Amino acid sequence: MEYTGLLFEFMFLIMGIYLYFFSIGKVQSNDPEKQKKADDFRAQNAGWLKIVSLALVAIMVVNIYLHLQEILSN
Repeated sequence: MEYTGLLFEFMFLIMGIYLYFFSIGKVQSNDPEKQKKADDFRAQNAGWLKIVSLALVAIMVVNIYLHLQEILSN
């Protein structure tokens, strides 16, 4: 059960990293129509999206550290 929780924490960490890269424009699409929609969304929401993604990454890093510390102490 411990490793399942750790797996989910890593998944949320990866999601936070992906959201950050999306918010700064590093994620590109091959479809021009989808790329335009993503650029429009990013232009409207980049500020709060960066803050939320960085907060998610920070929280997940702390959770993973504490989880690993707990697993290794047993």
